[in-house]
Amino acid sequence: MTDSLVQPADWLLEVNNLSCGYGDGSVVRNVNFALSHGDIGCLLGPSGCGKSTILRALAGFLPINTGEICLQSSSISLPGRTLAPEKRRIGMVFQDYALFPHLTIAENVGFGLRREDREAKHQKVTELLKVVHLQDLADNYPHELSGGQQQRVALARALAPEPTLILLDEPFSNLDADLRRRLSLDVREILKTLGISAILVTHDQQEAFAMCDQVAVLKDGGIQQWDVPYNLYHEPANRFVAGFVGQGGFVPGKALGPDTIESELGVIRGNRAYPWQPGTLVDVLIRPDDIVYDASSELKPKVVEKTFAGTSTLYRFRCSEDTEFEALFRSHLDFHLGEHVPVRVEADHLIAFERT
Repeated sequence: MTDSLVQPADWLLEVNNLSCGYGDGSVVRNVNFALSHGDIGCLLGPSGCGKSTILRALAGFLPINTGEICLQSSSISLPGRTLAPEKRRIGMVFQDYALFPHLTIAENVGFGLRREDREAKHQKVTELLKVVHLQDLADNYPHELSGGQQQRVALARALAPEPTLILLDEPFSNLDADLRRRLSLDVREILKTLGISAILVTHDQQEAFAMCDQVAVLKDGGIQQWDVPYNLYHEPANRFVAGFVGQGGFVPGKALGPDTIESELGVIRGNRAYPWQPGTLVDVLIRPDDIVYDASSELKPKVVEKTFAGTSTLYRFRCSEDTEFEALFRSHLDFHLGEHVPVRVEADHLIAFERT
């Protein structure tokens, strides 16, 4: 192993120009990001984008081809030299929980504490079970617990050796949607309370946004944008991020000026200036929350689809064959298929790209 390389004091984890893969090929290329102490980061993207490959490299399960991974100012991965997983002080929570069925919950949590004496081990296990709200189930076995409870046991087991960093490999994917939401918030609270940093791998945007401080959007083995969730939604770095994050669709338009676009939805003015010449053909991203109902509006697109969701209804409107968009209204505004509804655009964050 090489000598430690000094990194900025606020970085817990730094990944520099990382390329890695299987065999002679690289699934991940030129990946760069850094995570601060106490932050929760996320690798978000569609299947096959490389997020799990990066996680395996962070854990030490996969050697890297180029670049460097540093943890707490020390280099833990370089080409040809990889610190063993058990020496990294990195915990891992797997998708399938990986609990030992023949051990009790307390025994599962304490499994990695082999160097602790009996009293210290018992105290730490008891404290962790209280943190994950499972202290009353210490003597139960994994098959007697629900999926959400098993996942909290897996988290407690990963936390027991006091790791510097926790890696979460799609940990909620086997759970139903409502439990996923609740458990992701519970896990965030636990990690924040303990001051433990984490990297989450997921394809679920809501999960990523609810749980994480920083999110990397990946495509084809590269990070398209590493940012806070708000900026990914309102300030996407490119067309892929704009289309991948959140709901919405592109409508055709023409630039009238750096911050003004003419479209079938009317003249749209936004908060940023683009370096376009007047007349440039562009595509404007319209999100459901950019559309508001306005009884006095002259724009009256036709309802072609609606999805009722209790407190709100998602409508798909059509102005012409080339222009469709979605709008999210409170469910008290009940419109019917084929109805023409007066609406207007209120896009405070103008997101547009030159048409190719």
